[in-house]
Amino acid sequence: MSDLPEIWLAAGLRTPFLRVDGPFAKRDALALSVPVARAMAEETGGPIDFAVWGSVVLNLAYSNLAREVWLEAGLDPRVPSYTTILQCSTSMIGAFQAAGILGLGASHLGLAMVGGVESMSRVQIGISQNASDWIRRVGQARGWRRRLEAARALRLRDVRLAIPEIKNRATGKSMGEHCEEMAREWKIGRLEQDALALQSHRRTVAAQKAGFFDDLITPLDGVATDAFPRTDTSIEKLAALRPAFDRGRGDGTLTAGNSSPLTDGAAAVWVATREGLARLPASVPRARLVDFEIAAVDLFQEGLLMAPVTAIPRILARQGLRYADVALWELHEAFAAQVLCNIAGLEDADFVRAKSGVPHTFGPFPRDRVNPNGGSVAIGHPFGATGARILSQTVKELTRLPAGSRAIVSVCADGGEGTVALLEV
Repeated sequence: MSDLPEIWLAAGLRTPFLRVDGPFAKRDALALSVPVARAMAEETGGPIDFAVWGSVVLNLAYSNLAREVWLEAGLDPRVPSYTTILQCSTSMIGAFQAAGILGLGASHLGLAMVGGVESMSRVQIGISQNASDWIRRVGQARGWRRRLEAARALRLRDVRLAIPEIKNRATGKSMGEHCEEMAREWKIGRLEQDALALQSHRRTVAAQKAGFFDDLITPLDGVATDAFPRTDTSIEKLAALRPAFDRGRGDGTLTAGNSSPLTDGAAAVWVATREGLARLPASVPRARLVDFEIAAVDLFQEGLLMAPVTAIPRILARQGLRYADVALWELHEAFAAQVLCNIAGLEDADFVRAKSGVPHTFGPFPRDRVNPNGGSVAIGHPFGATGARILSQTVKELTRLPAGSRAIVSVCADGGEGTVALLEV
């Protein structure tokens, strides 16, 4: 295995992350992605070997979003591109897939563009499967008699719209409802969640003011900054918000203030061999992808968003590392409660041993090293784009730390799954 090339991640570009039905309301996933792909391609001083792109809420007009983005961007049609999906981990699993392809050591491959997108303003509504079948049968019927017979077969209960919902199909519960269950199990209170949300906003605002995001964002439609970070929020304002997911129980702790918002946006990241890195400007931050892990939990019996607690100890155990050996922790904030539950799980020796299969020899968890430039609660969360956003943000922050510094990047996903990467500069 030693003859396989090192794999690197280099910071990519993204759109600003904006509110649903805001300035990007007229842009679908394709129209949001194309400017990012074009801007990324303009950075290169050599060929891009392939592209990976993904989205969670897909459009029925095309099956391979990545190919449509590539062609619509006017890029070389001889470059292959394919679509991937893993819910909120979509563009992160795309990076792992690209790393696997490059890591096979094929000498003609060196640089991949990996991205993702979500247009929550342009979610396509369909019709029920039975209604679709009925339309097809009517269209296939020959002669007016058969067509009339087919038309009469429509049942009133089949005349309904198929509206995409942010909930798990197998359990019938939304992500927020699942996270409420996690918060109750781990005894994560409202004040603790609001405090983390406030910290996320303050750190994101500080990073904005310092210009941290400037070279990570490509302006679009006259907008150059994320819309969600709040300079005026406070613990008092967050405490005044009503629970959003408790289904009338009266004990809910998750609110619009401590949960990630519905977001429009697209993002991308570079995956490269050392030879591929030479095609990018030297100013583009880069970090080595040391290891990665994909994990899943029993979503019927365990916390839906707890898979990272399985993945992180496995990576650290393979690499012989403790928590303190990781200088930067970038944890996706689907909900403040989910982050706090995952940290609590990582601090619980019995839980780590039971879920990951490795003994807890990692020491105390460094909570002060988590999300120094803010997270998804404040930045926003366009499902397919979040993985690429976090990876690029991590790479940039990691390059500001001393040589040899490491980062863990963690994204939980619907379905009880999660992806985790270990990076090093």
